Amino acid sequence: MPVTPTRRSVLTVAAAAGAGLLTGCSSADSGSSSPKKGGTLRAAFPGAGVKETMDPHAQRQFVDIARHKAVFDKLVELDSTLRPVPRLARSWSSDDDARVWRFELREARFHDGHVLDADDVLYSISRILDPDAADHLAKNSLSHIDLSNCRKVGRRGVEIALTRPNAELPSQLAMTGTPIVRDGWDDPKKPVGTGPFRFVSFTAGRGFTGRRFDDHWNGAPHLDEVRILSAETEARAAAVRSGEVHFAHEMTPTFARTVEHNSRVRVVATRRSGVQGFALKTDRAPFDDPDAAMAVKLLVDRERLVEVVCAGRAEIGNDVYGKGYTYYPEGLAQRERDVPEARRLLKRTGLYNKKVTFYTSTAADGFAQAAHLFTDQAGEAGLKVEVVNGPPESYFTDVLGKGTVTNHRCGAMTIPTYISERLLADAPQNATAWKHQDFDDAFTAARAVVDDDKRTERYRSVQTTLRDQGGLVLWGHPEWLNAISHTVQGVKEAPPNTVDWARFDTVWLD
Repeated sequence: MPVTPTRRSVLTVAAAAGAGLLTGCSSADSGSSSPKKGGTLRAAFPGAGVKETMDPHAQRQFVDIARHKAVFDKLVELDSTLRPVPRLARSWSSDDDARVWRFELREARFHDGHVLDADDVLYSISRILDPDAADHLAKNSLSHIDLSNCRKVGRRGVEIALTRPNAELPSQLAMTGTPIVRDGWDDPKKPVGTGPFRFVSFTAGRGFTGRRFDDHWNGAPHLDEVRILSAETEARAAAVRSGEVHFAHEMTPTFARTVEHNSRVRVVATRRSGVQGFALKTDRAPFDDPDAAMAVKLLVDRERLVEVVCAGRAEIGNDVYGKGYTYYPEGLAQRERDVPEARRLLKRTGLYNKKVTFYTSTAADGFAQAAHLFTDQAGEAGLKVEVVNGPPESYFTDVLGKGTVTNHRCGAMTIPTYISERLLADAPQNATAWKHQDFDDAFTAARAVVDDDKRTERYRSVQTTLRDQGGLVLWGHPEWLNAISHTVQGVKEAPPNTVDWARFDTVWLD
């Protein structure tokens, strides 16, 4: 029997009157301030072909996440600063050790009329943790949930017990792959959620249609329908210019420049919405030697990469993820280019005039361009680079094993989630193959600290170790660029994977 929290600790969050009823705001609006009912909004996202899915626990691509967000809700979402905010959970609290958490559920209804209850939450967690489901993205981060000791508490409460303390559980329940499904549901061909749009149709690689759900707990959407389509970069650009779509996700800086004076299209730019960089494999030569990795960190010309790849629409990176986010280690000296020192380290490690393979792809705009810029910059220090191109449809899986150097990018997520998903020994997206038990132990200990200030200091130590010894070369924090038609109102600037990103229930058409 799990220990019931006897008092609310400092880790308590409650939804005040109206909290969680997020309107999407209208800071990016430039027209009507009064929402209008009706119409069909068409949104275009980069596609993933046959790998697209309506299984909300197997989501990996932005197009999947946007579709699932229309149909499903999470217990918790993240705000623009990457702090947890209430959704299906109206409040939460933990015991003093952050080992037992209680979530109070709001009144919400599934599309088939079923009212949300604790059984739905417990089932959703068990489905995410299914040992036979290799594609469930959040399984690794939530593996410390002790299912056998989780339970219903009262009419609208659910208690989640953990095998070890974790002060970050609410944020982890907001990560990719954590929507709540109905107890017993297991048919991605017939998705049923509590989200603002009912499922109508879906074809992988093509499109999804959702229809307004009038009984949504946060109020019915303004739109009658939303259609979320898959399209490559040029097709998205052409479609939003012509008015064929109203919203085009993840546009290039070049596109943004071309529409600066186009009254029919607006670009919504969100600063510090992720990271661009290179990943060095640290489990094999030559980058199993931290000095060899440091040579690469010193030879890259970060300013040039930002200028060319991001057309200047990025902030210079410092080999640490999450600039501006909670737990970012402020005050670290900016790492500057130092070709003589890089050359010295290359010679010391035996890498001078040797060749490494850079595995790149067109999977994301700017990847191939960054790879070729890196090749030129490395050559100035005496490192030879062979660029190999891989297929875009499988690149983000392939990089886990291929290439000595690869492209790396990540959208917005909490810094602890970034570390747990990409940098622990058993992390499912560990592209640098960084596997050090002492690092894992230090991170786990930091995450268990209840006091905010002490936890922040522990995280700083973990991140500094990674910056100096790990295989991530994080050269830029780009703006996130989405294009919208002049007829769309209610869109808010928001980093990817946060509550107001891809938020089509609060927008309307003029």
